[in-house]
Amino acid sequence: MLLCFCATATILCAPTRAHAENEAAGTRGDATPDAAASNRPQTASTLILTEENDFFAGTDEHYTNGIKLAWVSGDLLRYAEDDRLPAFVLPYLRALPFVNDPGQQYNVALALGQNMYTPQNTATTAYQPQDRPYAGWTYMSLALHAKTPTQLDTFETTLGMVGPSARAGETQNNYHVLMGFKKANGWKHQIHDEPGLMLSWQRTLRLARQDFGRDVAWDFLPRFGATAGNVLTQANVGFETRLGYKLPWDFGTSLISPGGGVSAPADKSDPRLHEEPAFGVHVFAGAEGRAVARNIFLDGNTWETSPSVTKKNFVGDLSAGIGLVMGATKLTYTHVYRTEEYDGQKGPQMFGSISLSVTF
Repeated sequence: MLLCFCATATILCAPTRAHAENEAAGTRGDATPDAAASNRPQTASTLILTEENDFFAGTDEHYTNGIKLAWVSGDLLRYAEDDRLPAFVLPYLRALPFVNDPGQQYNVALALGQNMYTPQNTATTAYQPQDRPYAGWTYMSLALHAKTPTQLDTFETTLGMVGPSARAGETQNNYHVLMGFKKANGWKHQIHDEPGLMLSWQRTLRLARQDFGRDVAWDFLPRFGATAGNVLTQANVGFETRLGYKLPWDFGTSLISPGGGVSAPADKSDPRLHEEPAFGVHVFAGAEGRAVARNIFLDGNTWETSPSVTKKNFVGDLSAGIGLVMGATKLTYTHVYRTEEYDGQKGPQMFGSISLSVTF
């Protein structure tokens, strides 16, 4: 797993040589010079760091922490323009639905992350069969974005490790010691090691945008998608609506979930791409429902007996927050209310999500 992360880090830091060559040549592949000039990508790369924690709700239980670092490339006319993608995968990319339609811009996204889950009582060393099991998930992902000003399709492949090798217990307890908090004492009862694979597709639409003048605007962003794998298998549908001054021209707020990375600018009208530094502020709210067929963090391991509880097949989120745009930077805080995820859970959960994206 360590080798995988090192390889991904190398990819994140590598220069986009093919893109630079394309700029110098003015054209690539079968595109004509005029077409290449008129369709020239408009955005730079975006780095997105997201931290989620139930500390913001005054608790330390259930989904207790998540952290994710994602990089989204600048716009490409074709996936082949980014040499971070091995040549052997390009024929498979051309066969994917939704992401090869005419008139689209493309992006490649890479991410590293870790999630951790604990029962309500983290003081005891005893096994708690009626409470949520301890679980950690450390992963890397590759996502392919295809977008127009009003639609974003994301295909994402996620690989990682669930269990002690994810090192979530060490992460939590080392942080707690550093901050003077009590350790969680039951990590020896976590679900067992298991490699994880997920395939996800997510579509986000800009169904409406209304400009009121003086740089004040409102938009409505519905989304739907599906994920299949031994870690999560689910379908989701939801929306986000925003109102603000110098509203970003992107596809919403990045939370830690399959098919993320929506905070990257989607159009040259985005204030983060203006030559003069801009300041903007907006508020937002949203909701999402999920039909869950599998959740390894509740169901336990796939091929062996492990700690588990009986999950609920339908889970809902309500969210609201505030966002700031400062030059090429976007900072958001989202407060999330999540319904019970398993039988016997003592009430819903709330947690906060802070996301910082920098376009460069």
